[in-house]
Amino acid sequence: MTDTTGTGAHRVLVAADKFKGSLTAAEVAERVTTGLRRVVPDLEVESLPVADGGDGTVAAAVAAGFARREVPVAGPLGGEVAAAFALRGGTAVVEMAEASGLQRLPGGVPAPLTASTHGTGELLRAALDAGARTLVLGVGGSASTDGGAGMLTALGARLLDAGGAPVPPGGGGLAALASADLSGLDPRLAEAELVLAADVDNPLTGPKGAAAVYGPQKGASPQDVRALDAALARFAGVLEASLGARAAECAATPGAGAAGGLGHAALLLGARFRPGIEVMLDVLGFAPALERASLVITGEGSLDAQTLHGKAPAGVAAAARAAGRQVVAVCGRLALSPGELAAAGVSRAYALTDLEPDMVRCLAEAGPLLERLAERLARDLLRP
Repeated sequence: MTDTTGTGAHRVLVAADKFKGSLTAAEVAERVTTGLRRVVPDLEVESLPVADGGDGTVAAAVAAGFARREVPVAGPLGGEVAAAFALRGGTAVVEMAEASGLQRLPGGVPAPLTASTHGTGELLRAALDAGARTLVLGVGGSASTDGGAGMLTALGARLLDAGGAPVPPGGGGLAALASADLSGLDPRLAEAELVLAADVDNPLTGPKGAAAVYGPQKGASPQDVRALDAALARFAGVLEASLGARAAECAATPGAGAAGGLGHAALLLGARFRPGIEVMLDVLGFAPALERASLVITGEGSLDAQTLHGKAPAGVAAAARAAGRQVVAVCGRLALSPGELAAAGVSRAYALTDLEPDMVRCLAEAGPLLERLAERLARDLLRP
């Protein structure tokens, strides 16, 4: 391996995502560093935990030097939860799952018709209150299919039924929608840059829309899916009547169906849609860290077909390969062929299951196993 740092010694950048269910991204970096230095004690290692906009995004930003801010907001069913966003300078990283995610459902019981994104809107408002004027909204793991209606109301919109009363929360409540008034939206939104960090290209409605594709993952029955899709179509129609053709364009835009249609509401607010991992690499300062590295170690819990479609390791590998850096991966489980890895820019991968085939034990002992895996990687690639 060619040293590209000019120092005559390797400098390793650990830029991995979490191992879901066992290790956070920061813990992955810590364990890998420990293992590497058992073999090369004076090795220079820089850690940059990464995320793709979904679960773990705020934690990755905090690990990169952002301040963690915690505020009380409404959970998906209205009960108060403590949700966090990350802040540095004028940039806030907001993870919608912190407020409106599946893990926030009381008892883990799905509520496909009534779960709301109101708390996500409250998080955005809190970020504005904290002085942020660039808002990075990471989506994924949503409990709701409300088209972002809850988020809009938290930011000042009024969504009313035929009697002039607010419609009930959740996607199901939109069936009663008769009028929409967005004139009361927080005026600071007009001065802010909103970036939607997402990796799906679904429109709001239809056979590839938010309800049809993702509703069943949130507990929606076939009947619920039909009801939600009709309610979202009504929502889009009422907004078009109020706002004109731009609303219809937003509903049809790829990405509008992200996070149960939250993407649709973000686009209405003027959001710029970008792949989640690209946004996060920019926000976290990946490019300068990459310049300092001669070897990049990325990874996540399972390297599989989904990894190749916008997940963090694929984004890291693409950027590192473009900069001429070698990339290797660590993971819990490997389900990609050497050819698939090479096509993604990964020269080789090391899996915990190479050391412990039992998946239950892999999850329970992920930390120590990952240290041993990093020792093996160091012996293969870093020892003189």
